[in-house]
Amino acid sequence: MPASAGILIGIISAIVLLAALALLTAYICFRMAFYAPQKGSAMKCPVSVGEEVFDLPPDDIYVPFHEKMKEWAREVRSLPCEEFCVKSFDGLKLYGKYYECEPGATIELMMHGYRGSAERDLCGGVQRSFALGRNVLIIDQRACGKSQGNVITFGVNESRDCLTWVNFLVEHFGKDVKIILTGISMGASTVMMAAARGVPSNVIGILADCGYSSQEKIIKKVIKDMKLPANLLYPFVKMGSKIYGKFNIDEISPLEAVGKISLPIIFFHGEDDAYVPCEMSLENYEACKAPKRLVMVPEAGHGLAYPVLKGKYLDEVALFFTENGVPTSIRKEY
Repeated sequence: MPASAGILIGIISAIVLLAALALLTAYICFRMAFYAPQKGSAMKCPVSVGEEVFDLPPDDIYVPFHEKMKEWAREVRSLPCEEFCVKSFDGLKLYGKYYECEPGATIELMMHGYRGSAERDLCGGVQRSFALGRNVLIIDQRACGKSQGNVITFGVNESRDCLTWVNFLVEHFGKDVKIILTGISMGASTVMMAAARGVPSNVIGILADCGYSSQEKIIKKVIKDMKLPANLLYPFVKMGSKIYGKFNIDEISPLEAVGKISLPIIFFHGEDDAYVPCEMSLENYEACKAPKRLVMVPEAGHGLAYPVLKGKYLDEVALFFTENGVPTSIRKEY
C-alpha cells in the first residue's frame, strides 16, 4: 500500500473517531440534561407517612419545610378537582388538575420546575391562589408526573404546551375567562417564553418565581457546579438537544422573551437561591419593558420565597395586580 494511501486512511480513521466521540459526548449530555426515563405518575422522592405517600424534594434546604409541604399536599388532595387532558403540538398527552375557589374567578395556570411535578412543586400554590380568590390549574409538564414524553426541553417546547393549555382554558371556560400565567423555577422561565410566543387577551398577567434568564446560563452554571468545563461541554449539550432531543435549546430564552412581553409581570426570587442565582431574575426584570415588580426574599432558598415570607408574598401579589388593573384582595380564611 502506498504511503499516501496509509496517511489518508489514518486521517479518515481519526475523523471518524473524533465524530464518534463527539456524538457519544453529545448523547451523554442529552441523557444527563434532557432525558426523563420515568413514566406515569411515579414519584421522584417518595416519603411514606403511615399509608400516605408524599413526593418531597430531598435537598437539605427543603427539610425544614417538609411538614408544611405534607400539610399542603393533604389539603390539596382533600379538595374537589377536575382532571383535564390536552394533546401537545407533537402528540403527547398532558395532564392537569383544576381547583375552583369561586365560579368565574381568574384562573392561575401554574407550571412546575425541572424534573418536578404538579403536586410536589405547586400544592402550596393552590392555597396561595385560593388566598387571592383565584381558581387554579396545576399541570404536569411533559415528561413529568402523569404527562407523556421523555424529553425535558428547559421551557422551549414546554412554552408551546403552555399555549395549548391557555387555548384549552379559553375553549372550556369561555371567551371571557381571565388567566394569569404562573411558574416556579423552570416553570417561571417557561411562562415568560410562552407569553412572548403570543397569547390571547384572556391572559392578563404573569408571576415568575425564581426563573432563570437563559438556558445556556443555567446549564453552564450546573456544569460548573459539577466541576466540569462548561464552555467546552455546552456545545455538546446543544448538539445533544438537536440530534437526540429534536429541539434547539437556544431557540428562545426568557431574557429575550421578557423584552417582547407587554403583560404586567411580577418576579420573585430568594436571595439564598443556590440553584438559580437571584441575579437571573434581576436580569429578566431589567430587560422587561412591561409593568413589573421584583421582590427579593432574604434567607429564602430555591423555590422557597412563599414558604419563607408568606404574608409579604401575598401582599406583593395583591398590590401589584391591583395597581395593574386586576383588583386582588387577600382572603384571610386561607
